[in-house]
This record gives sequence, structure tokens and C-alpha cells, in this order.
Amino acid sequence: MATQIKVPTLGESVSEATVAKWFKAVGEAVARDEPLVELETDKVTVEVNAPADGTLSDIVAGEGEDVEVGALLGSITEGVAAPAAEADAAPAAAEPAPPPAPPPAASPPAPAPLPVPAGPAVRKLVEENHLDPVAIPATGKGGRLTKGDVLAYLETQKTAAPAHAETPAPAPGSGRAEGEQVPPRPDGPREERVRMTRLRQRIAERMKEAQNTAAMLTTFNEADMTEVMALRQRYRETFEKRHGVRLGFMSFFVKASVVALRELPAINAEMDGTDFIYKNHYDIGVAVGTAQGLVVPVVRDADRRGFAGIETTIADFGRRAREGKLTLEEMQGGTFTITNGGVYGSLNSTPILNAPQSGILGMHKIQQRPMVMPDATIQARPMMYLALSYDHRVVDGREAVTFLVRLKECIEDPQRIMLDT
Repeated sequence: MATQIKVPTLGESVSEATVAKWFKAVGEAVARDEPLVELETDKVTVEVNAPADGTLSDIVAGEGEDVEVGALLGSITEGVAAPAAEADAAPAAAEPAPPPAPPPAASPPAPAPLPVPAGPAVRKLVEENHLDPVAIPATGKGGRLTKGDVLAYLETQKTAAPAHAETPAPAPGSGRAEGEQVPPRPDGPREERVRMTRLRQRIAERMKEAQNTAAMLTTFNEADMTEVMALRQRYRETFEKRHGVRLGFMSFFVKASVVALRELPAINAEMDGTDFIYKNHYDIGVAVGTAQGLVVPVVRDADRRGFAGIETTIADFGRRAREGKLTLEEMQGGTFTITNGGVYGSLNSTPILNAPQSGILGMHKIQQRPMVMPDATIQARPMMYLALSYDHRVVDGREAVTFLVRLKECIEDPQRIMLDT
């Protein structure tokens, strides 16, 4: 008896994934609940466990193939597969052969196999669009044709036709026949073509969507980090001993952002058609860089958390993001985002909105700069540039500037945050 392995429910608004890696090969024994295959969605990586004990008898969706929720990945057969030599060997004492059965009724011929390796979903897409699979560049493992390859090829064909229509006939002696399509750009001898991961594709889509949809603008300010740095130095050891986590800069900026968002609710709102949705909660997304791309887990109810709670949550997010173990729920529903390019050495930048949010704060590298003090002396002070990108459809310039001024006041006098003033 065979047990099917299917794509599980992947979370809200996620209907498709890419098969990233099979941990077992066909013929290998598997145990119930053992990780069997890894799926990559546009937000997280999901492991699918074996639904039963037995032997992996079939892999339907190979690595690199796109699959939908509920699609068949493979199957498990109960028991241990027999060695090939034993399975193919004739029995020692064969019984007389029974009379031949009557020929079965004629049935429609099975579809001819594709000349390149591909799964059922890819085969269907190729046949429906009457494509030549050999002409489609395959990027899957072992030359396997993936759904993404076919869709990309179809898109290329759509754009090639009008482009060709506008192209003048080639000049005599050019070496190209009229109507000949320009082949894809070949890779150079020192180049490597790598298919984008689903997460990277989604990041690209969302960034471009934010630029195309929002009336995005960025305003800047700077903050003197002297007091925050002194406070961290003063309480570093005590804080770490008591809470088991380091006192970082991010908790100060999360708390300062909440103070400013309370006073300027438009920056914590979003636009929905012709309505504004004002959020009476403060769920702050914190951008975390990983080898696979940028993810933004959300610190829920940041206004109700203390410094230790925020730092513990962020540290846990960072660790699990690098391990690919964040859940979809942890990256949804944020009302405002903070990104810290300073950890990579960025001195200034214009962050892109995390749609549908209306504001994102960019932190940057702390750098000693000469500053004119109130007593007219010039001192070297640890300064950080701050950038607020915002959706001008929702947020007025006055509100954006006031937000950064309020944030600056909280950072330069951190007692305000602790006393909630």
C-alpha cells in the first residue's frame, strides 16, 4: 500500500512553493515524521515530514520544480524495498504457466514522454501551450525542466513577437534571415547562471510593487548617540546577567518609534482603496539579513514590552532567521518597520517601504563627527543618520519630519523612553 506525500498548507496567502531539496532518494527507507523534503516559499522554508514508515518509492516533483498546495510530491510504500537482484530473479521452481488471459480492451495510448526530465505539472503546461520542451532552457537539477522555466519561456515569447514586429528587416549580408529570433544571451566562460530563489523573487516583486504603488518619499535627520551608548555601557553587565541577553541599540529605537507613532498615527496606518486604516497597536517589523535574503519578523505589541522582552525577541528572530525556522505568522501583520543598514557599514540610505505599511525607519552606522554644541564649542560626537521613508498619500511631510524630530529627542535623552514621557 502506498502513502502519498503532498504539499501541506503553507500559510495565509501562500499557494505555491519550490522543491528545494529531497533528503532521501528513491528506494531509501524512511521513518514516520522524519524530514523528507524541503520546500521554499516566498517567505520561509518548510520541511515536509514523512507521513508513514516505509520506503520512498517515487518522487513526482523534483528539485527546482514549482508545486501548489495539495500537489503530489511523491509516495511511500510500506515495508522495505527488495534488492534489485532479488526482485528481478526468477523463482527457483516455477509452476506451469497459466493459459494466457484474453487481450484487454483497447485503451487510449499513454502520452509520449518528454525528451527532457520534468514533472506532471510541467508536462501539462508544455502540452497546453504546444511548446517544444527542448527549446526551453532548463535550470532544474540535472537538467530538469521546471514550471518556472516554462513560464519564463512563455513570457519571453510574448515580448518577442511585438519586438520582432518593430524590428526592421536585416540589411543584406548581415547573416540573419528575416523573421529569425534572437537567441538568449549565452553565458560567458567566466560567468555562472543561478536561478533566483523563490524568496529572492518575492523580495524583488515586493520592492518593485512598493515603488510602483506608493508615493514614496524619504526625509532625514541625525541623532547624537552619546547618551544611549553611555546607558548601554553603564547597565550592560547587569542587564545581561538578569535577562540573559545583551542590551542592544534596536530596543531603544523600537521604544522610541512607539513613542513617535503614538503622536503621529498616520505613520502607523495603511491605505486601503479610498480608506485609511489606523492601527491601535504597535507591531514593529525588524529587518533581518540572511544568506537567502531579507526577512522581516514582527515584534508584537512592542508598546507593552520592556527592553528585555524586545531584545530577547529580536535575538531569537535573528537566530531562527539564519536557520530558516521562522514561521509565516511571525512575518505577517506588522504596522511599521525598522531596518539597520549600519550593521553592514551603511552611512546613509533611502529604505523602501514594506507594503502595505506607510513608514519604514532606516538606522545607519554610528560615526564620530564634529558638532557645534549649545555652548558654541566643537566636539567629536557619535552621530547616526536617520532616514524615514513614507507613503506621501497617507503621511504629510510635516508628520514625517515631526516623527524623526520626536525620535531624535527620545534617542538623545533615553530617560524619556524609560519614563514614557
